[in-house]
Amino acid sequence: ENDNSGFLPDNAESTKTAKVTVKFADSANDQLPTLLLFLGDMDVAKLGAINQYLATLSNKKVPGTEIALSEYIIPGSVLAAFPSQDGKAALANIPLNSKVATDNIDDKPALPQIIKFIRSDLATNFDSQGLTTNVTGFGGILADLFGAFGSIDSSLLLTTLAVVSIILIIVYRSPFLWILPLFSAVTALSLAGTIIYYLAKANVIDLNGQSQGILSVLVLGAATDYALLLISRYREELHHHVSRYESMKIALRGVLEPIVASGSTVIAGLLVLLLSDLSSNRGLGPVGAIGIASSMITVLTFLPALLVVFGRWIFWPKVPRFDDVNEQLTGFWSKVGTGVERHPKRTWISAAVLLTVLAGFSFTLDAKGLSTTQAFSGHPDSVVGQEKLLEHFPGGEGSPVQIVVKEKDVVAVTTSLKSNKDVAFVAPQLTGPVIPGAPAPTTKIVDGLVLLNATLAVTADSVEARNAIPAIRDAVHAIDPEILVGGGTAVQYDTDVASRHDNRLIIPVVLLIIALILGLLLRSVFAALLLLGTVILSFMATLGVCQLVFAHIFHFPGADTSFPLFAFIFLVALGIDYNIFLMTRVREEAQKIGTRKGVIKGLTVTGGVITSAGIVLAATFAVLGVLPLVFLAELGFAVAFGVLLDTTIVRSLLVPALVHSIGPKIWWPSKLQHEKID
Repeated sequence: ENDNSGFLPDNAESTKTAKVTVKFADSANDQLPTLLLFLGDMDVAKLGAINQYLATLSNKKVPGTEIALSEYIIPGSVLAAFPSQDGKAALANIPLNSKVATDNIDDKPALPQIIKFIRSDLATNFDSQGLTTNVTGFGGILADLFGAFGSIDSSLLLTTLAVVSIILIIVYRSPFLWILPLFSAVTALSLAGTIIYYLAKANVIDLNGQSQGILSVLVLGAATDYALLLISRYREELHHHVSRYESMKIALRGVLEPIVASGSTVIAGLLVLLLSDLSSNRGLGPVGAIGIASSMITVLTFLPALLVVFGRWIFWPKVPRFDDVNEQLTGFWSKVGTGVERHPKRTWISAAVLLTVLAGFSFTLDAKGLSTTQAFSGHPDSVVGQEKLLEHFPGGEGSPVQIVVKEKDVVAVTTSLKSNKDVAFVAPQLTGPVIPGAPAPTTKIVDGLVLLNATLAVTADSVEARNAIPAIRDAVHAIDPEILVGGGTAVQYDTDVASRHDNRLIIPVVLLIIALILGLLLRSVFAALLLLGTVILSFMATLGVCQLVFAHIFHFPGADTSFPLFAFIFLVALGIDYNIFLMTRVREEAQKIGTRKGVIKGLTVTGGVITSAGIVLAATFAVLGVLPLVFLAELGFAVAFGVLLDTTIVRSLLVPALVHSIGPKIWWPSKLQHEKID
């Protein structure tokens, strides 16, 4: 399910409206307005040809099947086109029933197949007559969304696997070793997918295309990250122990705490989404949490067994020998550590200033929402049709705002609506279609209520249309507080309201949970708050860069209202991972050689693996850009850039320099703050 209307809470006004408007439907089905747009000079002959075609449309069959389109069109509907005032276009509404969005034809979603056939059939019949045709409206847009999400299972997964494989080969420079972490990650994804499938089948969780796409990159990225950490520590221990079993035992002991803490942080952050007003967000919470849990379990059980079974040769050509040499204490990260040690204050001030400057742009982030047509990064037929429709018809044509009023208030409400500059015209729901020569239908009254359809002057799915909803509601509620305002535009507005509510509620709760986990892990309040502060600064800096890139490089029209929340959940929860990996090792070393020396050694020995992990995670999320959806492309960029910022600036420079400057006091209030080693 990818339709927002099913995700809203029961107390949303548009949800209440939908429960009433179903009584006004001509059948038991809701309508899915699908607009056929004909462009060209309209004369009597061409308009007649269009209407003649529409009269036969219901009887046409979906190619390769015996299913007629009439099965999905509201019974009794009169299909007819009407010309635009400028005589340059004609428009017809095909009222599909709602089951077309959930039915399958030959095990494939019905809606995309039907819309594809109509588009092809229109081109066949009207291209030769000099008419350009488009299929738009909610039916056309939803079909194109189905197509976009349909690529998640194939192109997204394959691209992610290819990217991770290439990075692992480069990191390990081994023709064999990369296979084991990748195989473990795929195993984790399979485990998560199986669990989620049965939970979704039992209606325990909500699953949509967005969650599926994020699950793949989340599991493959996180599982590979955990695998990199384990393999790095295992390789280190192989230099100190003859037995690979003993090496793995010690390696597991060393990585168990940071991996569990890291995974628990992400899981906790995701599960906070259960507090969301939107069921789509609530569904993503457990879906993502199951994915992370599967990653941890697989990497801490299955991967160690594989590594031990295959032995040292799996690292060929650079096989770790029992020589008591720590190869991680030399090289690039040793030089970085030396630089931080020599100039800690200069390092953290420079890093903090850079991040603060970037964070300043975050306050200009345009996350007021996207229209349905703006949700596509490309220009599918429905988007092209919607743009052309605006040139000849009111933007809200085919998707009116629905107002449920008492019969006695119809005149007052109609007058009020007509005075609104965003409303093009208002008409009540009738008892039947208007047929020339037949008796005129009357206003339909159900339980003393009348349904008014207000067509907006602006595009029904635009941000401008959504912004018109509060004024419409205020105006009609002044007449009667019990009047309900719904319809597609109102659904989108209520979704935006719910998203903003989630931002205000969920973000503080996630921060509190992460602070508690860090405090327990590091046994330090000071360190927990310091790390949390650096990650928040990194998050704000990432949002600032996103605004600059989205507006001036990608030229996106803005960001969805839920973008800050999703970016926060993944960036803060995943970004804190690298600080956890670093600081758990620093604490371990601090107990042996002191905090200041310990942070430099911790940075040196974890620098390579954490950077590699960051690159893998960034690359997996960047793959979301292959999907033709602005929201996922923006989220992919935000997480990819934010993770790289965390691994290169925050974890490599800012945190080590701050810890070095503060010294043992960083462990307050634990006993380690009183160390004598420094």
